[in-house]
Order: sequence, then structure tokens, then C-alpha cells
Amino acid sequence: MKVAVVGATGLVGTKMLQVLAERNFPVTELVPVASEKSVGKEVEYMGKKFRVVSMTDAIAAKPDVALFSAGGSTSLEWAPKFAEAGITVIDNSSAWRMDPTKPLVVPEINADVLTANDKIIANPNCSTIQMVVALNPLHKKYGIKRVVVSTYQSVTGTGVKAVDQLMNERKGVEGEMAYKYPIDLNVIPQIDVFLDNGYTKEEMKMVNETKKIMRDDSILVTATTVRIPVMGGHSESVNVEFERDFDLAEVRSLLSAAPGVVVVDDPANAQYPMPRDAHEKDEVFVGRLRRDESQPNTLNMWIVSDNLRKGAATNAVQIAEYLAAKGLL
Repeated sequence: MKVAVVGATGLVGTKMLQVLAERNFPVTELVPVASEKSVGKEVEYMGKKFRVVSMTDAIAAKPDVALFSAGGSTSLEWAPKFAEAGITVIDNSSAWRMDPTKPLVVPEINADVLTANDKIIANPNCSTIQMVVALNPLHKKYGIKRVVVSTYQSVTGTGVKAVDQLMNERKGVEGEMAYKYPIDLNVIPQIDVFLDNGYTKEEMKMVNETKKIMRDDSILVTATTVRIPVMGGHSESVNVEFERDFDLAEVRSLLSAAPGVVVVDDPANAQYPMPRDAHEKDEVFVGRLRRDESQPNTLNMWIVSDNLRKGAATNAVQIAEYLAAKGLL
């Protein structure tokens, strides 16, 4: 299968190449794509070097599928051009997520919505993906009424510039700033820009995308998203109110049996998910499972996942795997 990776030189694009190789995706020809300033550079895949090409050359190469991780404006301009050429686009930006004509997919939950006619498929926000993977089996059983989530998000979610800022600050070196404020030894309660309602775009992504992926507009979601000086993954404190009461042992059993979920929940031995343990893993890790004693039918949980993998690259590759398996590419 001929595969294009658009944004191949970025953090997520690099991770996409790594995940394609690790999961033995049937790549017969790789077409790495990046901005004009990166054309001619080389990327490595499966021990070989491949030259980065332009968007126009990539379309001319007629790949079967294009994994996009090049930002929203690039995707808005170029994804339709790839789609018009018959190329299936799996887009990691926010550009198409809430377009009612485009599927927003987490394979463990709603891959069944995909058809051969879907030429632009949206990959959800990283913090949304890990939350809904853990919530979905519980929603099926108990019915979710309301979710209150606070996130603790890795600097890798911002990109190379943010990683460099953190490392520079740790070394006491002056450098380019990805954030308005220092991130080392600090916490920044803002991810993306503020909207008129006082929430950030990242927070509203979690609200809106959760409803679309889980196909239930009745689920109430409120979010606070926070950037912390961490590498390896995003963490989330999630408070879930259900329609029906639950049994904690059954909750653990449902989560343990859910695809893509690993339960790490042994407080007596200080066992719980942490980003350093999720780093370079594809699973969503869940722990700190406990009843909210302040109101009925409500659960507290802690969810951790590698935001560059399941939160971005792996989810996109899993969508491609599903399409290939179903003969939709």
C-alpha cells in the first residue's frame, strides 16, 4: 500500500512513521511530505532514507492513504485536494473534527461509521481520545449523565518548540518560548486560545468531540485543560455521573475487558498510572477508581496515555488498519 505522511518531519509525523513500522502496516511505498522549506530533506523509515516531497508531488504520486499532521490551515487547504484525487485522508488537526459530513473516529468506539466514501476522516483531540476509550464501556453499562474533567497535559502536545523551551529552562539557557510563561516548575491553566465563553478551544474540543464520538448529545461535559512540565503523556482527573448505580468491582472488570485499556489500580501498593509509565505505549491506563462520596452514581477515575501515540499517531494508524482490513482503501 502506498502511504503518504504529511508533516513527516514534525513530532507527530515522526511518531506516525515509527508506529507504521512497529505495527507492520503494509507500506509498499512511503511518500513523506512536508512544507516547502523541508522539501529535499530526508526521513528514515524501516532503516531506509526517503526524500521529503511537496504537497503537489505527493498528490501526483497517488498514495492510497495520507496521514496528515501538518496543522489545521494546511489541512483545510490540502486535504480536499488529496480527497479529490481519490486519496483517503486521515487528518490529525482540528480542521474537520466537528464537520457533520466528516467522521470523527476512535476505532475502539465508532469505526463502524466508516465507509468507502469517506475520503477525509478526522482523528480526535489527544485528550478526548484517551478519555472516551476509558468512558465508552462504562457508558454502555451505566449511561453517562455528566463528565467533569481536568487535564494535566504534556509539553509534547504543543510540539518541538515547547519541548525545547522546557529543556532550555531546566538548563538555565535562554531560548525561544512556545508559551507566554515559563513551563518548568510551573503549571499553565491555558491550552489553545480563550473563547467568548471563558473556556479555551482545547476545553471545548473535549466537550464537543466526546458527544460526537460517543454518538450521544445528551452527555454533559465540562473541562479544564492544563499544561504541565511533563514528557511522556497526558493525565486526566475525571468525575463521571451515571444514570444508573455501579459496582466498583464490575467497573474494574468492564475496564479490564475493554479494548485498549489497562487498569492500574492498587492504592495499597501505590500502583496507579503515571505519564512516565505510559510513554511509548499505545494503551490507555486507568486507575484511582473510587466512588464520589459527595453524590450518588458518581465515579472518580484517573486516565493516562501517551498523547503522541494513542492520542495522535497510533489512533490514525489504527483507522488506516481498519480501512485496509475492511477493504475500504
